[in-house]
Amino acid sequence: MPAVNLGLPKTPPPTLAPRRKTRQIMVGKVAVGGDAPISVQSMTTTPTTDVNATLQQIAELTASGCDIVRVAVPSQDDADRLPIIAKRSQIPVIADIHFQPKYVFQAIDAGCGAVRVNPGNIRKFDDQVGEIARAAKAAGVSIRIGVNAGSLDPRLLEKYGKATPEALVESAVWEASLFEEHDFHDFKISVKHNDPVVMVKAYELLSERGDWPLHLGVTEAGPAFQGTIKSSVAFGALLAKGIGDTIRVSLSAPPVEEIKVGSQILESLNLRPRKLEIVSCPSCGRAQVDVYTLANNVTEGLQHLTVPIRVAVMGCVVNGPGEAREADLGVASGNGKGQIFVKGEVVKTVPESEIVATLIEEANRIAAEMDPSILGTAQVMVADK
Repeated sequence: MPAVNLGLPKTPPPTLAPRRKTRQIMVGKVAVGGDAPISVQSMTTTPTTDVNATLQQIAELTASGCDIVRVAVPSQDDADRLPIIAKRSQIPVIADIHFQPKYVFQAIDAGCGAVRVNPGNIRKFDDQVGEIARAAKAAGVSIRIGVNAGSLDPRLLEKYGKATPEALVESAVWEASLFEEHDFHDFKISVKHNDPVVMVKAYELLSERGDWPLHLGVTEAGPAFQGTIKSSVAFGALLAKGIGDTIRVSLSAPPVEEIKVGSQILESLNLRPRKLEIVSCPSCGRAQVDVYTLANNVTEGLQHLTVPIRVAVMGCVVNGPGEAREADLGVASGNGKGQIFVKGEVVKTVPESEIVATLIEEANRIAAEMDPSILGTAQVMVADK
């Protein structure tokens, strides 16, 4: 069979809005803001004192497509381990600091790519901004000003009554002004809340106040299903308006799951190149095969692929041929057999029992023909027709 042209499209895929113009900073080797790609972050769940376990989890996150990782530094022992972790990690490490300002300086000296500070719960933080700014600037370390609804300055809580969008933004803008007074500009800001509506409004207001790069997050989003929904809704609302330079999906689930969801959100909005995409119908009374099992088996068999390829798995003749023709590779199933399509052309018809194996074989063949420079991180998306 002649080779099939599977080159990348000549024009970039459409997005819902242009990216907001922000200043660019560096988090280690990763550019954030400006025209840099939106980065996906996560946080380790291992004790930072357990260096091997932490580095192992960072390696797993890196393999899943994580761009930047944050580690908790609640104690002196954790702070003492930062130099080893920062040096051995393949991606930039952000030290997460609360309560103890001395750990900020240790994290800067340790070679971390950035330090996350929570002004609301670090003792006398405002009085130390100048010293922090000087140390960070000298070391080439950036800062994240992380304002959280759960640790807002008591004065702002008294003023607004609760953690409103306006309260979060006032706190963030105040802290940003302190750093800028000391001629320090290498920082990004987050204004997190567990209510997506409050969070979205806060970021919208903040985006109007300055050109700071913004890190998006719904704090305490919940278990995997709930957290995925809340984060997707909030991030989608903001990213669709061009707001957001880095994201972290906070889930009560293994950190790798956060990366999968975050990457999927960006890919769905054409803000990150799409990779392996499985398009499968939701099944209905017309289906003549077990679509659920078929789609799951194809997904499992192709999860090793890291190429931008769309595979359609359809269960009947209503949508099947059309969807399969639109994909790079697909099957339209029915009457105990499946028609295999490659770029809109039927290449073979196989018994139902051979559909999965045939799709895997054809996908591997197509992947081998593709330019290695466009290989990336695999993803799976089950789309509803």
